[in-house]
Amino acid sequence: MGDHSFHDECGVFGIFGHPESSNIAYLGLYALQHRGQESAGIVSSDGESLHTHRGMGLVADVFNEQTFKNLPGQSAIGHVRYSTTGASHVRNAQPFAMDYRHGAFAMAHNGNIVNDVQLRRELEDSGSIFRTTTDTEIIAHLIAASEAKTTAGRIMEALAQVQGAYSMVFLTETRLIASRDPLGFRPLVLGSLDGAWVVASETCAFDLIGARYEREIEPGETLEITASGLTSYRAPAPAMPRRCIFEYIYFARPDSILFGANVYRVRKSLGSRLAAEQPAKADIVIAVPDSGVPAAMGFSEASGIPYENGLTRNHYVGRTFIEPTQQIRHFGVKIKLNPNRGVLDGKRVVVVDDSIVRGTTSQKLVNLIRHAGATEVHMRISSPPTTGPCFYGVATPTKEELIASSQSAAEICKFIGADSLGYLSIGGLKEAVNQADGGFCDACFSGDYPVTVNNSDRRQMRLFEDISSGSRRWPRGQTAG
Repeated sequence: MGDHSFHDECGVFGIFGHPESSNIAYLGLYALQHRGQESAGIVSSDGESLHTHRGMGLVADVFNEQTFKNLPGQSAIGHVRYSTTGASHVRNAQPFAMDYRHGAFAMAHNGNIVNDVQLRRELEDSGSIFRTTTDTEIIAHLIAASEAKTTAGRIMEALAQVQGAYSMVFLTETRLIASRDPLGFRPLVLGSLDGAWVVASETCAFDLIGARYEREIEPGETLEITASGLTSYRAPAPAMPRRCIFEYIYFARPDSILFGANVYRVRKSLGSRLAAEQPAKADIVIAVPDSGVPAAMGFSEASGIPYENGLTRNHYVGRTFIEPTQQIRHFGVKIKLNPNRGVLDGKRVVVVDDSIVRGTTSQKLVNLIRHAGATEVHMRISSPPTTGPCFYGVATPTKEELIASSQSAAEICKFIGADSLGYLSIGGLKEAVNQADGGFCDACFSGDYPVTVNNSDRRQMRLFEDISSGSRRWPRGQTAG
């Protein structure tokens, strides 16, 4: 669960050459719903024109039988967008579809362009007019301005001008194109289904539709899919990718294959390493569901301390506008998690979570577990202390809001009221993902940002927004992709 958990930017899906492309895209987005719950959209192609449907809310709420009648064709792309506090608008929902001098095209983006403020200003100075506040629209303007002769060439020329993270799908009347940034921050995979080709943010989307996982789309690769087959183009890529390590810790579904490894097994390995580095004398191990469960199981197996289901999560929680009076203490946590007194009463408890962000939720959680009868509460975190924000496609608090950026583990332990607190080390994290050679981005832990971020006070996606006026106040150029 984390503490005011990070939000991944979104999920993308594409399918080419299937008679039920829109239906398949819907199912693919359904499997990727965990990557974004704010809006969803599908654009289909019937070979002559594009058809679009987008809306606010969950995938199951945005689409119905009638919408699929209006999404004909054998190719489609889809998008789910992340959710944050405050208001939003359907104009920022993706995929974006537009007409330009070479025909029609649509695009969907997972990531964050860090030089978009500069690019937007340059485009506006040259006469471009923007309809949205997203960095994704900037890429559309760059594509439209390109003088390259082919669609793939125009896309690659546009993407060569942007810096940051992108895993993208593009659709024209006759082709599907998938592109991934040279450092490979966000995942993107290729699969096949009954003679059709599919691309998605995670392999769990392939499992639902019965597709076969073929391979990762490589960092720096642009893959063009037409009726003639696949064509791969490779941009000059750095020697070492920088794939987001937090995908393993929190974002991805545990049943996905990510960066070549099963997410569930990696999370169990995180817990095993954590038990070796941060042992505790306790009677039971419990998890903060859901992402903490595999790590807690790994901790239990490595330590020999029994694993129990000590916290039950309410999976049907939405946003509530009804706030209780103060006699219901810690309401925000209790509405999501309920401690099991029959498991916790009289026990020394190890609580395994994926991260601590601001510390306030962890503090309330420790109090709930003590109130349920636990005699000791030992917090164990299956990642290193989060000391910096992400600029590459994850909604995070500012550095000042991250408790580990200014306080030691001992100070944080005192603040949350635990008997002990232990984090996984950065070295242990890399060993658990079998990547000690540095193939991952761990900037939120280490401060080692692989792409220089300009205007960092404005380019960071905010997890906590000022909603006193009832609407979100986006900085100019705020991302939504």
